Amino acid sequence: MSLRVLGVDPGLTRCGIGVLDSAGGRRATLVAAGVVRSSSEDPIDQRLLAISRGLRASIEEHAPDVVAVERVFSQNNTSTVMGTAQVSGIAILLAAERRIPIAMHTPSEVKAAVTGYGRADKKQIQAVLVKLLGLDAPPKPADAADAVAIALTQLWRGPGPVRLDSTGGARTSAQARWAEAERAARRARESSTSRF
Repeated sequence: MSLRVLGVDPGLTRCGIGVLDSAGGRRATLVAAGVVRSSSEDPIDQRLLAISRGLRASIEEHAPDVVAVERVFSQNNTSTVMGTAQVSGIAILLAAERRIPIAMHTPSEVKAAVTGYGRADKKQIQAVLVKLLGLDAPPKPADAADAVAIALTQLWRGPGPVRLDSTGGARTSAQARWAEAERAARRARESSTSRF
């Protein structure tokens, strides 16, 4: 049974999005990668609205089983941390509204999961992504590659391809099929209501 993860690298100017499907074992297939952008010229409310709309569209299009978000960590630049935290909150809220489980991973956890080294740089991470996912080049821009790395971390360090219920307990295969039907119905409902 495959698991689809939407990775989010939160940022106020560029919010990275990466969608992976598990392909058994430690293999994965890249479904989508990109960024949702907001203009630094716009007021904060409009920037957050733009990011929210883009994230919502990605969740509705790809219907992930879990949303993995990079955990905000302290930096010297307070305004950057604030924007990152606000975008993280939006991603978590959008997932919660759809009853999609969320997971959070620190940057060092992502680096260690993908490269085996918690202090790897972006080029090392991108090189590993190219190799592991069979890509011709790393996803661009770098925020998209980071989001793919976050999704891969969840596939490898999360609960795996066995879907979990809201209490964290494993579902039976029948329960998983039922959940899949509910997810398809939710997508259909969201698709029909978004047209109005």
